[in-house]
Order: sequence, then structure tokens, then C-alpha cells
Amino acid sequence: MLRPSENLYVRFPSDWRPRYLIFVDTEEEFDWSKPRRRDSTSVEAVKALPDIHELMTGFGARPAYLVDYPVTANDEAVDVLSGFKADGTATIGAQLHPWVNPPFVEAVSAANSFPGNLPRTLERSKIGALTEAIADRFGDRPVVYRAGRYGVGPNTEALLDEAGYKLDVSVRPYFDYRPEGGPNFRKIAPLPYWTGPERRLLELPLSSTFTGGLRGFGESAFRLAEKVPHLNGLLSRGRLLSRIALTPEGIPAREAVEAVEHLIEANTPIISISFHSPSVEPGNTPYVRDEADLKAFFAWFDSVLGKLGELGAEPIGVEEFIATCFRQSGDGPALEDRAAEA
Repeated sequence: MLRPSENLYVRFPSDWRPRYLIFVDTEEEFDWSKPRRRDSTSVEAVKALPDIHELMTGFGARPAYLVDYPVTANDEAVDVLSGFKADGTATIGAQLHPWVNPPFVEAVSAANSFPGNLPRTLERSKIGALTEAIADRFGDRPVVYRAGRYGVGPNTEALLDEAGYKLDVSVRPYFDYRPEGGPNFRKIAPLPYWTGPERRLLELPLSSTFTGGLRGFGESAFRLAEKVPHLNGLLSRGRLLSRIALTPEGIPAREAVEAVEHLIEANTPIISISFHSPSVEPGNTPYVRDEADLKAFFAWFDSVLGKLGELGAEPIGVEEFIATCFRQSGDGPALEDRAAEA
């Protein structure tokens, strides 16, 4: 994926203070170490979301729950999430897991688990089926989308624009999924920008950054170190260079707090945090295996959201974020900027 040109980054007012958003990949439970299956559609963990929701909203956050197709098909899951939506503390968005999302045409494979690898017509059909299911079950068409496995492809942005989406959150900066058949985000910075054929779709990448004594060399140093077996691990353990994505899954609170400090210092306007719904119950993901892990998972939010507040970063909702960006840029980048990009 190409780095966007400078004119496509969202312009914020000079008096803008940092904000943060939380996205929850709300999905079925499955064994992450095994091949994906169409019949893995249990969403029992959704019923455990109220506790973490209460913790997040206690800090003023208004998380976006990005639901996939099995969630829309489960009455209990819909009831839980509809309750969050009804009391005004959450947004319902979309997340596409193609292997459990109709129409079921493609073979279930590692490559096809990235939605952007599917033929254009099939990706469109799956996005459409998911969008209509969410509208039917939750009462509103979703405006925010994430491709499962961050699997955007050459047609995704145009299809989202066509379907009426305003915000995509499928980019994970500094990560490269090509070895698994997915996209490459190595050159993407954690800053919001305009994308899509008409430059009216917002992209908000998951916040990622580098910490450690060599962080000034950033992605280039990390990429070079990958060429030497185990070198990145040694650099991380020596606190010389670590790549940190803002998630409680696999990222200790101490390292996430340090990343937040660097992002605020760099005047990052929007900080994006993300996790998967199955992690709120032990045994569903590699990150929360037991009660001790779950306790640390909850404590992560106390540390990170507390630090964000201490540094003056305030929570913002998806709708407010979208409205702010459009207000700042009119209907996206200026027409002359779009022409220059073309």
C-alpha cells in the first residue's frame, strides 16, 4: 500500500488537542492457531463485554464495536450491543470476516481470509450482506468498517465509498502481512488521511509507533533488523527498539504508556486503540489465557486511558471524529488537491 501524499492528510485546527478512539473487533471465537472454519460461529464472549465497556466509558470513551456476520446473527449478542448503542455510549460498525460472511463462494484459505484478496464482485457482495445485516439488526447503516485481518485490497476503498461508509480503520502502520498473503503497511504513518476514488473516505490507522533508544530510526531500523535472525527480539529486550501497536493484546501496559507519551509528544491528533472481543474471556485468544491475564487486560486500560487523560488527550466518538474531519476539509481535500493527486 502506497503512502498517501501530504495533501491527503486531515488538517486539524491549530488549537486542536489530541483525542482518542477505541475500536473493538466484535467477532466469533475461534482457535487462532488453526485454519479458519465456516462453522466456528460462537459469539459467547460478547455477553462478557459489559464489564470492559463500563471501564472504558468510565473514562468517557465511546467505543466502536465493529461487528462481523456471526454477531449480527446472534440475538443475545445483538441485545448486549444494542443496549450500549441505546444508552449513547457506543457506535456499531462493521468488520468483515469473509470465511463466515455470506455469500459463501470462495474456498476457505489463508489468502481468502484477507477480504481484499477476493474478486471485486465477491468482496462487494460480502460487504453488502454484512452492511444490510447490521442495518436490519441495529437500526442504522454502519459508517465505520474494518477488514478482518486488516485485509484491505485494491478494490476495498472504492467499494466502501460505494456502500456509503465514511471511515475505514483497516490499516495497521509499520506492519507487513505479505508473508501471509495480506497487505503491506510498512510506509503508512499513524495519521488520518483521505482515500477512496473521490477522496471522501477517511482512513484512521491503528496507532503504532516505535520506542527505545533507536526509535528515531523507526521503521527503517526495524526493517533492517528483521534481516538478522532474532535481532529485533534482542533490541526489544534491550529496550533499544520496539514496535508498539496500541492494543492490550500482547503489549504490556508499561510499553503502551511509553508509546502514548511518544505519540502525544509528536502531536499525533488522533490516537486509535483496538482489541478483539473474545479476549474479554480467558481461553479464547493467545493474549488472555487465564484469570491473571484477564486482570492484567483490565489494568491495561486503567494505565493507558489514565495516561492519556493525564497528558490532556480526550475521548471522541466515531461520529464526532468524522464530522470534525469533514468540517475541517469541507467534503474531503480541496478539488485542486484531488486533481494534483490524480
